[in-house]
Amino acid sequence: MRHLRLLLIACLALGMQTARIRAQAPPPLPQTCYLFSSFRDNGEDGLHLAWSTDGLKWEALKGDQSYLRPVVGKEKLMRDPCVAQGPDGTYFMVWTDSWTDRTIGFASSRDLLHWSAERALPVMGHEPTARNCWAPELDWDAKRREFVIFWSTTIPGRFPATEGTAEDGYNHRIYATTTRDFETFSPTRLFFDPGFNCIDATLLALNGRYLLFFKDESKFPKPMKNLRMATADDIEGPYELDPRPLNPPDSWTEGPTSIRLGGDAVVFFDCYRAHRYGAVRTRDFKTWEDISSLLVMPKGMRHGTVFAVPRAIVQNLLAAQAAETAGQPAP
Repeated sequence: MRHLRLLLIACLALGMQTARIRAQAPPPLPQTCYLFSSFRDNGEDGLHLAWSTDGLKWEALKGDQSYLRPVVGKEKLMRDPCVAQGPDGTYFMVWTDSWTDRTIGFASSRDLLHWSAERALPVMGHEPTARNCWAPELDWDAKRREFVIFWSTTIPGRFPATEGTAEDGYNHRIYATTTRDFETFSPTRLFFDPGFNCIDATLLALNGRYLLFFKDESKFPKPMKNLRMATADDIEGPYELDPRPLNPPDSWTEGPTSIRLGGDAVVFFDCYRAHRYGAVRTRDFKTWEDISSLLVMPKGMRHGTVFAVPRAIVQNLLAAQAAETAGQPAP
């Protein structure tokens, strides 16, 4: 009888220990998770990633260390990294590789851990006076079976009516090219001109419409520095400017990126003067609610892209992070 009591006590203790372990184990990840690509400081150390299950509370991956260091471009930077997935599952990334060059950076990956060789794409190579190529983004055009790549560039003298409206003589418009294989590209063309200096364009496809969010870069005679929206029925445009800004003039926000979260469209942005991130959400695209207080973001996070991924991608990134912490080879 004594042995039986000891056995029962041992079984009870084991059961309680197992229950405690199960209670401490993290809940399983949802089928869809979210990643946020971004950069730090001036973009010298490359690609940073953060992950989230709800799109609001974000945690830096890899101890907020770089996943890919820049090696192309005149200044070898990796600012404004934009990641988008192609129909075959490959992730493609473009970024600002220099402050003053006519190229953008490009690389691809199947798992966001192992990357192809970096390349500098000469998207404005045909414009000898072009001053820059900033904040490139890319989106898949399912209708034409190709990627659209777009970015901001100043070409001196091209839009004389708005010269002198921003710092250092910049007078940006949004330009674009298309590609199916990232080897051959269509001739670069003007993609969007709202009639004023603009940068940092990003796209959200929603209910058969395309929403183009961007920054009004005007500073003179009155600072704008806020976010605007334009809409189109086709990814190639033409885009119609919405007269209502997403946030107040002189709010000093830039780098918008957007995603659908439940029934809401959420636009994240870099409050660069306040050194923090902000966000607004809407269901009708007429009323925007500021939800910045709901965000938890890694410190020092700068302009990037939010995108949905299957949980296997995040699980693999977390496994690689754990292995690196333990001093083991990454999977």
